[in-house]
Amino acid sequence: MSQSTPTLDRVASPRRIAALALPALVVLAAEPLYVLVDTAVVGHLGQVPLAAVAVGGTVMTLTAWVGTVVAYGTTGRAARRFGSGDRAAAVAEGVQASWLALALGVLVAIGMQVGGPALTGALAGGGEVGRAAGEWLRIASLGAPGLLLAAAGNGWLRGVQDTRRPLWFVVGPNLLSAVLCPVLVYPVGMGLNGSAVANVIAQTLSGVLFAGALVAERVALRPHLRVIGQQLVLSRDLLIRGVAFQASFLSATAVAARFGAAAVGAHQIAVQLWFFAALVLDALAIAAQALVGAALGAGDDQAARALAKRIGRFGAVCGAAFAVLAAAGAGVVPTWFSAEPAVHEQALVAWPWFVVMLPLAGVVFALDGVLIGAGDIRYLRNLTVVGALGGFLPAIWLSHAFTLGLGGIWAGLLLFTVIRLIGLLLRLRSGAWAVTGAVRTDPRVTPAA
Repeated sequence: MSQSTPTLDRVASPRRIAALALPALVVLAAEPLYVLVDTAVVGHLGQVPLAAVAVGGTVMTLTAWVGTVVAYGTTGRAARRFGSGDRAAAVAEGVQASWLALALGVLVAIGMQVGGPALTGALAGGGEVGRAAGEWLRIASLGAPGLLLAAAGNGWLRGVQDTRRPLWFVVGPNLLSAVLCPVLVYPVGMGLNGSAVANVIAQTLSGVLFAGALVAERVALRPHLRVIGQQLVLSRDLLIRGVAFQASFLSATAVAARFGAAAVGAHQIAVQLWFFAALVLDALAIAAQALVGAALGAGDDQAARALAKRIGRFGAVCGAAFAVLAAAGAGVVPTWFSAEPAVHEQALVAWPWFVVMLPLAGVVFALDGVLIGAGDIRYLRNLTVVGALGGFLPAIWLSHAFTLGLGGIWAGLLLFTVIRLIGLLLRLRSGAWAVTGAVRTDPRVTPAA
């Protein structure tokens, strides 16, 4: 015990958590804040542009989730290498993850040029909203390579416990884009498409900055297809988990669109606020990924267990604070994004569900980070799929079948959150997630040297 206590104090202290979480908080908040600005700017163009951004933006969220998979998988692997004392191996994980991210980003951009309009048309049920969303998506998808490069960069830098450089690499481009967005939309006269152009500029610049950070490390930059293939296999469970999330949120948008432009516009406002809260609360999860991975890589499972409990408590407190703010702003916040009374009325239908979920979600996101840092991805995959298939998706389609409106959709999201919370608490109590070593043993792959 005497040998483990100093490690426990160093790894699991609130000060150490804050030192990683606070810069990560700013990074995580930058992108959703830009999206909120984008939504507010476009929302004043009318219901159709707002609904078009809701549909097109939901499709682009698929790319963001792919980026999350790349970042989270890279963080866990790099953190274990870093915790074991091998920084060079941790950075090497980032090199191969960046090649993978670039390839995926190019594929997304090409795919959206070919099939984006058909996809948005299907989601929106055709019509003017579908056409406007398709045009917006074709432009916005050009930022996918930069977006995914930035995700990979965030992943390895968090793994080596550097959250300061990502602060500048993300916030700077997004501030530039937040200024450009209203200028391109209104004075320049590009309308809806101006928001997509501003988005592409921010994502591309951010990707270039993260690529430059790798070059500055003076490590070998050559791609290794075998290692990239291993990373794909190791990320498979995260990908499946992401697909479950995206199937749920795409279905929710599709059903909301069938309740009318006001409903899908209000859904867009509530969903973007939900994503904003989720990503901000994920600052704790990112600290957990880096610190839990490093502790387990160093062979200190006691520090990892203590950190998991502290992170879970912090998540509950932060989620409750968000809930208080959301409840206080119920009658005001929707008016920031649209001048349409019908949109405001629909937003208030979803609002109570949104407020109730936040404290629960704070714990869920924090413990997600613990298990990702530990490499316990298969359990997270199974839990997410069960929550989606057993809670969220049935509620969404029942809402459509029985015309329950946004209340039914958001009740499904609450059920999804509760299922995940119960499963995470059970896993945390079991202790089966706390496997030590520089590489978590996985019978499906042979880890790279």
